[in-house]
Amino acid sequence: MTLKYLITGATGGLGSQVLAYLVANVPSSEYAAAASSEASRERFESQGIAFRVANFDEPATLDSAFADVENLFFISTNTFDNAKRQVQHQTVVDAAKRAGVKHTWYSSLAFGGLRSDSKISVQQAHLETERMLKESGITYTSIREGIYGDAFPLFLQWYPSTETIYIPDDGEITYTSRVELGEANARLLIKGGHENEIVLLTANEPLRAADIIKIINETTNRNVKLTIVSPEEYVRYHTENDIGKKAEGFWRSRLTWFDGIAKGDAKVSNPLMRELLGREPKTGSQQIREFLGENPNYTWHQNYADKAQYRATLPQKK
Repeated sequence: MTLKYLITGATGGLGSQVLAYLVANVPSSEYAAAASSEASRERFESQGIAFRVANFDEPATLDSAFADVENLFFISTNTFDNAKRQVQHQTVVDAAKRAGVKHTWYSSLAFGGLRSDSKISVQQAHLETERMLKESGITYTSIREGIYGDAFPLFLQWYPSTETIYIPDDGEITYTSRVELGEANARLLIKGGHENEIVLLTANEPLRAADIIKIINETTNRNVKLTIVSPEEYVRYHTENDIGKKAEGFWRSRLTWFDGIAKGDAKVSNPLMRELLGREPKTGSQQIREFLGENPNYTWHQNYADKAQYRATLPQKK
C-alpha cells in the first residue's frame, strides 16, 4: 500500500510540527512518523499514528521505512560534525533512490537565502546535500528553513545567568517561528510541486543582537550588555568560560557564522511562507517576547554540550 507522506525526525522540533499539521488535516492512512529508534513506536502508535524506524546510520532500516513512499520529508541530522552529516545524508539519498520515492523534500537552512555561496560551516553541509540530491537524479525540493527564533540564545551565546554577551560582530538575522515553519512545510507538502527546486521559508524582520538584548532586558528586567570583541578573543573567552562546556573547535567554527551573517547571509526574506500560511509570519521580536514571557530563564539545547545539563535547566513539571 502506498504511503503518501513519511515524516522523518518526527520526535524533533520541526518534524513533530509538520506531523501535527498532517494529523489535523489529512486522513491517517496517508502519513506515518519515522524516527531513529524502535523505542519511539509506542509514542506514535498509541495516538493512532503509523510508525517506521528510519535510522540514518543503518541503511537497512531506511530500505524498509522508505518502501512505497510517495513524499519523503527528509530532516537534516542534528550535528555540527559536517563529515558525519555528509555520510548520513548520502545514506538517505541513496536509500530514497533505491526505494523509488517519488518526491524527496529536504529540510535545509536559509543561510544565504536562495544563493548557494554561503561560507557558513553549517550551510556548507546543506549545500553538499543539495548537490547529492541533484546528482542522484531523484525528484527533490530543498526547503531552506528560516533561522529558528527558538534558537536565539545560541546566536548570542546567552544563558539566563549571562550579564555580558561577547560576540565578534552584530549582523542581522531574520528569525522565523519553528512552529509556523512546521505548518508551512506541511502545507507545502500537501500543495506539491516545486520539483527539483530550492525554496525559501522565512519571516521578514531582521534583528541584531542589540535588538534582542533590548527585548531580554525589557521582558525580564535584566541588565544584559553587549561587547564586540576580536575573533580570537571571542574564541578564547568562550572556550574558557562557556557554561555549556562546548570545545574550542565549536567556537572556531562559529566564526564562519559571524562572518557570513555580517555579509548578510541571515538577513533573508521571501513571500512564500506568507503565501502558504495565508497570514504574515510572526516576527522575531514577537517570538522572543513570547518565549521570555512564558519563561524568563528560557534557554536552548544546542547551547549545551551535555544534554543532561540542558535538561536540568528546564522548568520542573508539577
